[in-house]
Amino acid sequence: MKKQKIICVVGPTASGKTDLGVSLAKHFDGEVISADSMQIYRDMHIASAAPNESEKQGVAHHLVEFLPYGSTFTVADYVKEARLKIAEIICRGKTPIIVGGTGLYINSLVNNVEFIDDETDIKLRERITAEFDRVGGAEMLKRLNKIDAVTAAKLHENDKRRIIRAFEIFESTGNTKSFNDEMSVKNESPYAVCMIGITYGDRQALYDRINARVDIMLQNGLLDEAKSAFDRNLSGGAVQAIGHKEFFDYFKGEISLEEAVENLKRSTRRYAKRQLTWFNKDARINWIYKDQTDNAATAAINYAREEENYA
Repeated sequence: MKKQKIICVVGPTASGKTDLGVSLAKHFDGEVISADSMQIYRDMHIASAAPNESEKQGVAHHLVEFLPYGSTFTVADYVKEARLKIAEIICRGKTPIIVGGTGLYINSLVNNVEFIDDETDIKLRERITAEFDRVGGAEMLKRLNKIDAVTAAKLHENDKRRIIRAFEIFESTGNTKSFNDEMSVKNESPYAVCMIGITYGDRQALYDRINARVDIMLQNGLLDEAKSAFDRNLSGGAVQAIGHKEFFDYFKGEISLEEAVENLKRSTRRYAKRQLTWFNKDARINWIYKDQTDNAATAAINYAREEENYA
């Protein structure tokens, strides 16, 4: 079976993925599919740095600002929707360009991860959560080690959500999480992927760009956008996203605006560092360093052309 050709543009926040994705889409007659876990939500256009119509330059963008702010959207949901969009784009004779910094989304999509099709058992989760609260994370992790040592070895005792999830999977399916993870990638990916990463060779240059972008966001109305989110008092979904929650203590009168802004800049820098740590583990990525190349778009196009599937 012939594999479907896709191009992925990855990298840390504020590195220039949006512009690069548009350039590739225009050159290869493509359409963009976002792989950003925050750009999927409405009402956080500024905080998520979702592209506006001018930035899209006439290129079709998918999975951007299509969900209500407080709704839940899992990685399994993303993979399902992205697969459908890829198929639609290919049927139109165009090239899918996956653009984003959410590594789990991209990894799960291109590696053809299959997810357990089970609905959350609220009573089961509540029971395991109550037990976690009663005995503590260290004891729960010790218990998990007896049934799933592979998963337990990857978790910290404070990682409450993942520890609970591991017990949920075991009790609801009879299989360990590590077994399900192994089975989830047993089928070969249907995609021929060209992976392109964009960042800065000088880490401080990236951090300076992040700081400057936060200042621009504030000029564009970020504070009002965050206040609207705060006033709705929602939970889940995008509510705890970087970009809004850093201002909540300011709205409560507990910190100054200057402190809130510095918290946001620091949180964003740390997020960028985590993104780079994730992507640097993937040897398939062809990296472009914006501060070391004259034209990132040309470099990316050349990388895609050099890949056999894009010759």
